Amino acid sequence: MVISRSKHTRKPGIPQAFPERPFQPNKINANTTFDFEGKNLTPYGGLFPVATMLEKLKFQELIEESITVKRRLRAMSFYQFLLSMVLAIYVGFSRLHHLRYVAKDPMLTRILKVLALPVQSTYWRFLDSLHGGVAQQLLQVQQKMRERVWAAAQVRLDCITLDTDTTVHTIYSQNKMGARKGYNPKNRGKKSYQPILTFIAETREYIWGELRNGDRPSGQEIARHLQAVLAAVPAGVKRRLARADSGFYCWQAVQAYEKGKVEFILVARKTPRLLEKLRTADWKASPKTDADQQCEFEYQPEGWEKAYRFLALRYQNEKKPEESKEQYQLFDTAEYSYRVFVTNMKGALDLLVWFYRQRAGAENLIKEANNDAGLAAHPSRQWATNCVHFQLVMLAYNLNCWLLLFTREEGVKVAEMKHTTLATARLRFLFLAAKFWTHDGRVGISYSDQYPERGLFQRLMDRLRAIVPRPGGFSPVLATELRS
Repeated sequence: MVISRSKHTRKPGIPQAFPERPFQPNKINANTTFDFEGKNLTPYGGLFPVATMLEKLKFQELIEESITVKRRLRAMSFYQFLLSMVLAIYVGFSRLHHLRYVAKDPMLTRILKVLALPVQSTYWRFLDSLHGGVAQQLLQVQQKMRERVWAAAQVRLDCITLDTDTTVHTIYSQNKMGARKGYNPKNRGKKSYQPILTFIAETREYIWGELRNGDRPSGQEIARHLQAVLAAVPAGVKRRLARADSGFYCWQAVQAYEKGKVEFILVARKTPRLLEKLRTADWKASPKTDADQQCEFEYQPEGWEKAYRFLALRYQNEKKPEESKEQYQLFDTAEYSYRVFVTNMKGALDLLVWFYRQRAGAENLIKEANNDAGLAAHPSRQWATNCVHFQLVMLAYNLNCWLLLFTREEGVKVAEMKHTTLATARLRFLFLAAKFWTHDGRVGISYSDQYPERGLFQRLMDRLRAIVPRPGGFSPVLATELRS
């Protein structure tokens, strides 16, 4: 037999054209079959980092040692009830009857170590049994959790800005305790609540707040709130700045700021004496602001113990600024509209006005708490129950802020940090399809290989798992400190 030498020694050629794809995309149409036989599937795979953070920071021990409850519970422990409500709010279910939709979700039940969540009536009995002091105890829990998060996430802020504001929650029920007819610009004449909230501008954390009736807060209530806020500031902070609108313009607020050595700027309210002072002031052109003219002067309002620095801007009536009156509290006269601030801060007028305008971020945070976390959803007619639910909602809000501190890039500065709202965080990090599996006595979670944030998710889990307690706090898991 003759063997062709070239046939057995020549190297095979390399195809030049693109090969055909071996797989075709799976198509779905109206006739696609479906069933309900999938097991151990959850749409809330992003709760795993939340549970890891709470476990590593010993949240359960903190709850059990900080909150006192006399009621004997059978369906679940107090911690399980509390955690299930906070996680449900974090997921997006702000109403108690919404819990039935996640009653058997594998992620929630495994985090809580139960087979299924109790029925709605059981949650109602639990929530109604909590006394009003639990709301204050939850604030203390958040204060201690903040200290632990800052220690583990290397947050070393020397200076913080405290933004205090109120919001109006219209109450449509006629039988809710504490509802009053007061300031309610969107629903005039209807009863409402008017809670006070204070946020840390640099980290967007909720630091202190309380549910209030619909009456305007008095000077004593404002002072008591500010004193509690200053007491909750982390120990390492050396300089504290504060901003607030005209609702907090009173001597008691100024006195509380001065006693706490806080540099503040407040919007002044319209009074006849102040208007007369504005008419006789020395006005100059204001090229660095949006106003036509500016001035500053020393002025002592009636009932105040000493004079303070007042900053004023004025606009021709035909050239009013685009912002609404309610937002910046303009004084209207026949010829001018005024915007006036009182402060104990030093610095150029235009810089201080710019600094105050950054307070609009606090209003966005309140909108986030109202719309995304369900702060305005007061579930009960009982005042104490609604006060506790208020703090549970803000605890769920803070979970998002704390996770963002652990996901930050190394070396990033405070001014460069971007806030991810709770609604966006749910879409990016929470609503993740996952499947639980068990093998050889081990339990695991599988996520999609198409998840676009898998690198960020992996880095977050590595950091959270590296948290370990140490004497006096927790070991930092980021190499660089976050400073002002």
